[in-house]
Amino acid sequence: MAELVLSALLPIVFEKLTSVAVNKIARSKEIHTELKKWERKLSHIRSFLNDASQKEVTDEAVQHWLNGLQHLAYDINDILDALATDAMHHEFTNESDQGISSKVRKLIPACCTNFSPSTRMRGKLDSITTRLQQLIDEKNDLGLSVIDARSKNINRSNQTSLVNSKIIVGREDEKKELLRRLLSDEQCDENYSIVPIVGMGGIGKTTLARLLYDDQQVKDHFELKAWVCVSEDFDSFNISKVIFQSVGGDKNEKFADLNLLQAALKNQLTGKRFLLVLDDIWSEKLEDWERLAAPFFEVAHGSKIIITTRKQQLLNKLGYDHPYDLKKLSHDDALSLFAQYALGEKKFDLHPVLRPHGEGIVKKCDGLPLALKALGSLLRTKTDEEDWKQLLNNEIWMLEDGGGIVPALRVSYHDLSARLKQLFAYCCLIPKDYVFDKDDLILWWMAEGFLHNSTIEKSMERLGEECFQELLSRSFFQHVPHEESLFVMHDLMNDLATFVAGEFFVRLDLDVKKDVRKTDFQNFRHMSFVCEIYNTYNKFKAFEKANSLRTFLAMPNVVRPASWQAFYLSSKLLADILSQLPLLRVLSLSKLEIVEVPECVGNMKHLRYLNLSRTSITHLPENVCNLYNLQILIVSGCRNLTKLPASFLKLKNLRHFDIRNTLLWNMMPPWISEMKSLQTVSNNIVVENNAFFMSWLRNLKNVQAEISIDGLQKLQSARDMQEVNLEEKMVSELHVEWSNDFNDARNETLEKEVLDALKPHSDNLKVLNIYSYGGKVFPKWIGDPSFHQLTSVSIWGCRNCTFLPPLGQLPSLKKLDIRGLNEVKVVGSEFLGTGTAFSKLESLSFKDMSGWEVWSTNSGVVDAVMFPCLQELEIYDCPNLVEVSLEALPSLRVLRLRSCGDGVLRSLIRVASAVTKLSIWSISGLRDEVWRGVMGNLGAVEELYINKCNEIRYLWESEAEASKVLVNLRKLEVKYCSKLVSLGEKEDGCNQLTSLRILEVNGCENLERCNLPNNIQKLIIWECDSIASVSFPTGGHKLKSLIIHNCEQLPDTELLDTSMPAMLEVVCIERWNNLKSINELTCFIHLTELIIEDCSSIESFPAANLLNLTSLTHLKIKDCENMDVDSFGVWPPKMSFLQIGGLKKPISKFGPQNFPPSLVHLELYGGSAEEEDVTSGSQLSHILPSSLTYLQLERFEKLETVSKGLQHLTSLQHLFIWFCRKMKDLPEELLPSLLSLLIWQCPDEMKEKTSRRGSYWPLISYIPEVDIR
Repeated sequence: MAELVLSALLPIVFEKLTSVAVNKIARSKEIHTELKKWERKLSHIRSFLNDASQKEVTDEAVQHWLNGLQHLAYDINDILDALATDAMHHEFTNESDQGISSKVRKLIPACCTNFSPSTRMRGKLDSITTRLQQLIDEKNDLGLSVIDARSKNINRSNQTSLVNSKIIVGREDEKKELLRRLLSDEQCDENYSIVPIVGMGGIGKTTLARLLYDDQQVKDHFELKAWVCVSEDFDSFNISKVIFQSVGGDKNEKFADLNLLQAALKNQLTGKRFLLVLDDIWSEKLEDWERLAAPFFEVAHGSKIIITTRKQQLLNKLGYDHPYDLKKLSHDDALSLFAQYALGEKKFDLHPVLRPHGEGIVKKCDGLPLALKALGSLLRTKTDEEDWKQLLNNEIWMLEDGGGIVPALRVSYHDLSARLKQLFAYCCLIPKDYVFDKDDLILWWMAEGFLHNSTIEKSMERLGEECFQELLSRSFFQHVPHEESLFVMHDLMNDLATFVAGEFFVRLDLDVKKDVRKTDFQNFRHMSFVCEIYNTYNKFKAFEKANSLRTFLAMPNVVRPASWQAFYLSSKLLADILSQLPLLRVLSLSKLEIVEVPECVGNMKHLRYLNLSRTSITHLPENVCNLYNLQILIVSGCRNLTKLPASFLKLKNLRHFDIRNTLLWNMMPPWISEMKSLQTVSNNIVVENNAFFMSWLRNLKNVQAEISIDGLQKLQSARDMQEVNLEEKMVSELHVEWSNDFNDARNETLEKEVLDALKPHSDNLKVLNIYSYGGKVFPKWIGDPSFHQLTSVSIWGCRNCTFLPPLGQLPSLKKLDIRGLNEVKVVGSEFLGTGTAFSKLESLSFKDMSGWEVWSTNSGVVDAVMFPCLQELEIYDCPNLVEVSLEALPSLRVLRLRSCGDGVLRSLIRVASAVTKLSIWSISGLRDEVWRGVMGNLGAVEELYINKCNEIRYLWESEAEASKVLVNLRKLEVKYCSKLVSLGEKEDGCNQLTSLRILEVNGCENLERCNLPNNIQKLIIWECDSIASVSFPTGGHKLKSLIIHNCEQLPDTELLDTSMPAMLEVVCIERWNNLKSINELTCFIHLTELIIEDCSSIESFPAANLLNLTSLTHLKIKDCENMDVDSFGVWPPKMSFLQIGGLKKPISKFGPQNFPPSLVHLELYGGSAEEEDVTSGSQLSHILPSSLTYLQLERFEKLETVSKGLQHLTSLQHLFIWFCRKMKDLPEELLPSLLSLLIWQCPDEMKEKTSRRGSYWPLISYIPEVDIR
């Protein structure tokens, strides 16, 4: 703490106290004398800080004294910063007198042109002077004296990241034993078993799990893998979503609730041998596990789940009384690991004099790998025996109460320079397990003033980069695997940062542990909060008093937020809380659903960092241009933002302006190039006019990790591009794009020269995208092996090119995507280069190559290996490709073909015998006999997708024949095959296709019958108009999920009778018009989800049986106009989700309902066959249980009032009212506690009442999500 005050805060204060501009303003305000007093008193106090630095570790009174001094330094800095800002305003006002219109002058607030000291300012000055004197008086009572600082090298040169950081010491036996458990086929009750790893924090559980996860035997053994960091917040939805995306689920697919997400996840996992790592589980609740594990029961036998945890309680409840308890490292292994990090080698042979001290340090670390790494990193550049001796004898080791912090880590922190201590302490604002971008952190540091140093000629950005690398090299941060710019902090490091940050920082996690009511919020200077989906006003109400805050950071509660994920914040929070925070330096509202920038932001004259990225704002208010100190403005992803304020030029200190993924590039004013401090506008550059574009690109001052240049067809000369000299800029990702309009104005020669001039430095480039290039040939640098880091290449829409570049010789290329090169006819040796080709390529895609005819891998080199690692191959829309002559593709697992001839399929499937996933779409010439020839090569295929292959009538002659070749087939999807009559030509009823678990038939208009193999677990029949027969095997069938949708000819068959499998878990029947009755439910005790919707002929339903469905949680009975049920009243005991309505009897006529307490989600629908008479919420009150958290009322055409009838719903969080066009009011008592309110198709009167000027607004403003239309 003393060093923070001495070396980090006070220098900034002293520099401002001596500033010419500040002193000029101070004289005009008649406070110059006061500032001089402060300077003298602070100089006096500074002389005692070296002594305080030594005593603060053990003397609590000294710690309190230093806290008081730091608070005072913050307050003085705020006063001086305000004066410096006034000086800038004054300077701008003088300039405006000479050249700026009176209209602009009016925008300058009066507070910035009135230079007489206010009463409030005078009170602040007197308070600071008094507090300074008190601190001087108190230091005598503390016995502080003037001593020389201990010699310490606080400006050590920057270190590189550790060499061989992936080498793990001393876990060979543990890995061997756990590998045995993972690969064994042990007997257990479920298809999966758990492999638990238990141990204290920092012991190496995650490291060991990662070793197992990346082991080649494990990769070969399991078909699907997923890794999820769970941490303290056990969020089943987010965990399930990460797993779903990891096993091939659509990353952009939205799910309204956990049930739908888990159903999709179950579909992905069924029948697959699956490995899941759940890292760092804290939850002890069995219900958390049961909710998460629901989709795992249909995985293939032998699936495994690795759980790493510090707590054993959950494992005990699951029956794992003897988990693998990971022990601390032995002394020898610990010493070896420590030496590796401290000396770069595993032994002390070259440094025998250091060994005794090293052994002492290792003993104090007590076998904890994280502590050994941190302290080893600390000593990395120290080979002086005194340094090692000093670390060994540090008094921090003797502290009994370290706030739960491992002493070894405190020693590691204590060795940091004052600046690095300050930067690391700030990292306590980062939530545990939060993945952060290095550049974001550096910009926060910069905005807080932590990187300011007038004594060195180095940019703040460069200094921040060096400091970050220093902390990284000391193991304070950790790389996210396979993500170069993303990092995390280990939990113990996060705890350390929180401990050393003290009372100046607060982080609001999802489970806030601080009693906010008893906290003095005026002490807080920096705050972050973990964003929930809905962020309520009450969570932040106490922060109205935190008017000294400098930092307000929104941190979305997801590792990598999906593009559709929204986070809602109440309007009242923005208006009330932010207006009380005038001292903010850093404000981030990123990814929050806000439509306008709060007006009060323009009054935050200290603000340096403003992040509005991925919000729905349409404009920046004009008063934002009064933020003279603003250095960073981020509006990336604000797709509705279309213009800049007229006075934008006033932001003279703006250094970074991020406008990626906005429309602003198309309307960038020419004067923006006059903003001298501006270093980066965006890495996404659009060529509008040559002068602006070239000057901008030429003057890029910082290293740009990614550069995207669009509109290159507008360049008139390649000379300017050559002067830019992109080859000197260390670009890692380069995207270049011309217009896709290939008109007569395009100049092929110029475009080749421009692309040639765009050559980046070969050592850094990892991703290259070239779109709509108009040249006939590619420059020689495309495919040059010197680009040894290049892993991904995309070449799209280059319609004039006749040959592909020699990409085969790129040594690290893993992903290649080529599409829209219509003039290419032959892909052969020119593509491969000489010798082994595509040695690392894993994914290859050709699309939209209408002129392509021949693909050959004949390079002319004997024994040359082609595509040895290729795992995934796509060929789409290449109708003229007829000749394919490839060698064996031993690693190919996924093959997708669309709009090609049958010859392509036959040629490829012959050389790819290991393919496990085959997808074919619109393959011409694929008749029954051709397809059956292909089937002979599908022995390894596990998933088969056939779409729009309109010449196939039967997939196989008989199931017996199919079972001989499709021995591993687990999933079969057949869609829109218009001539398909049946799966098998002969119905032999032998049920020999025993591996098939999932069958989906969709849109096959001539399908007449479907005979199911014996082991089918999931059946989907969708929009098959002619199907008249679905036959289940007799006895022993294992169907668990049945979905039938819009099959008009399917006869009236009793559904869900006793002949159906009792193991059914999911039944979904939609638009089955011939279905008239469901008579039996009693035996389906495993049913969890039942949906019956839009079945117009169904008349009877055994509602009395619902009570027996003890596993049912999700029930939907909707839009069955002839269903006449008198006995609704008892319900499944675990039901949590109910959608009901549109039946013969109106909802209002239902009698009293005995809903279970588990029911939290209820949707009621009007539109019954008999006329709906609901005009008031009171008529529905008797069927609205108080347990509800979600209520949706839809299609009640006569509903006028809900002000009565809903008052008892005190747990309600979400209220949706749709298509109730006569509704006039809302339940006022409930509004402030809601998280979301959605009203669609309401009358204009309601829209007016709920607008910002309406009578409901004071109540609605508390609600995070409001959507009324």
